[in-house]
Amino acid sequence: MTDVLIAGSGPTGLTLACDLALRGVSVRILDQRSGPHRESRGKGLTPDSLEVFGRLGTEERMSATGARGLVLRKYYDGAHVNDTPDTGGGLLIGQWQVEGILRERLAGLGVRVEYGSRITGLAQDPAGVTARLADGGSVRAGYVAGCDGGHSTTRELLGIPFEGYTEEKPTMVVGDVRAPGLSREYWHQWFTSEGGGIMLCPMPGTDTFQLQASPETDGRGEPLPATAQGFQRLFARHAGVPGIRLTGAGWLSNWRVNVRRAARMREGRILLAGDAAHVHPIAGGLGMNTGIQDAAALARTLAAALTGPAEDDALDRYEAERLPAAERVLADTSARHRRVLAAVREPGRGTEAGMR
Repeated sequence: MTDVLIAGSGPTGLTLACDLALRGVSVRILDQRSGPHRESRGKGLTPDSLEVFGRLGTEERMSATGARGLVLRKYYDGAHVNDTPDTGGGLLIGQWQVEGILRERLAGLGVRVEYGSRITGLAQDPAGVTARLADGGSVRAGYVAGCDGGHSTTRELLGIPFEGYTEEKPTMVVGDVRAPGLSREYWHQWFTSEGGGIMLCPMPGTDTFQLQASPETDGRGEPLPATAQGFQRLFARHAGVPGIRLTGAGWLSNWRVNVRRAARMREGRILLAGDAAHVHPIAGGLGMNTGIQDAAALARTLAAALTGPAEDDALDRYEAERLPAAERVLADTSARHRRVLAAVREPGRGTEAGMR
């Protein structure tokens, strides 16, 4: 029997797995996907997250991969208005790069992600948890950590309510694109007096930009899904930079405001972390980072439960610490999102309004 079974190999699950393995805890980490992705998704690490990775022995590699001090270049109605240095002290790095570095660290500790492994059932007793898998097999573990994202199978199997709201219409389309000829020294942010805009952020160590834009709409004003052709039309409309063609579009996604948290983060020997426990607006880039902090707290919790006499007390402390933290992040990021929406209507202002 393994000590801890982790569902999900995003930044939260991988951080937890590395932390536990370094503490001598036996770990298995499952992911229902067929393999790793190469999507930028969450693209920034805060100093608190870098501190966690320093303890795990991965901070230097991440700092060498990412970039600091990116300048936000603002345009309004096509004209360059001003430049704003990012002074937040964080690191710009793609989520897939973070995950890759953590996977390598975990492999060095003797643990590899088991892809194509989907959990279909969970049954627990006083001695542990049995996870049933889609292939008919099962895994026995002392504890299970659900780090499997906003559509968490773990949370759904436990029947834990995901309280809050999701806006019906997408607010933004996102994706990864190439833009040959566009300077990679800036995070370009174009906004217009008619409303809407497009942003292209250069991802370090790649030739791609992360694109974020107001969605196209149809004749009835309804948002259209993200497409490569739509990205080019949005760029022509909001940026209007001649000679730039967006190519190699990948990770086409529609993003909508989602403000939810799990009613509880623990059900006996099964615990939730990261997006499985809370989702919120992207303003401030706190999503991936909050999951990393969850993972650090959960590693301490599980290590204490495995070695100490007061198992329930240790497990209860995790929820007592992280559920209020999730509440604060939901409120904070919602306020940041409102500030950004107001700021982009003013020439020269942009996403920095949500950074603090």
